[in-house]
Amino acid sequence: MKISFTINGQQKSVEIENGSTPLLWVIRDTLNLKGTKFGCGKAACGACTLHVNGEAVRSCSFAVKFAEGKNITTIEGLGTKENPHPVQQAWIEHIVPQCGYCQPGFIMATAALLEKKPSPTDADIDANIVNVCRCATYYRMRKAIHRAAKIKNGDS
Repeated sequence: MKISFTINGQQKSVEIENGSTPLLWVIRDTLNLKGTKFGCGKAACGACTLHVNGEAVRSCSFAVKFAEGKNITTIEGLGTKENPHPVQQAWIEHIVPQCGYCQPGFIMATAALLEKKPSPTDADIDANIVNVCRCATYYRMRKAIHRAAKIKNGDS
């Protein structure tokens, strides 16, 4: 089965044996983009979060067949070292990660939240950022989310 989509601005086609294969494995194993992480495999932890047509999606439970014709963004496509996305910039400023394993998922979930709610409240963050971090850097993440909103809104 051939699946075509745009990922990080590039058109890609992949030949997949089973359309029910999770998008996560196609991205990691076929396209060799390793930033999106495997955590639980049950769409509970959020380590595998990426964007499909601008929506935060847990790619470990998103069948690749549903990616057909879609626009996908992974952590590799969010920003660059020279021009980081506001969320990435805020994460750096607030020294959010400890081990860092889950952080790409948190960053992607936060970027999607800021597209819908440019100035999220703590309640908005609690309702929308439900990923899991074993290092428990939630306090720094909350500060970074508020900072990212200011950066994105031009309120440096």
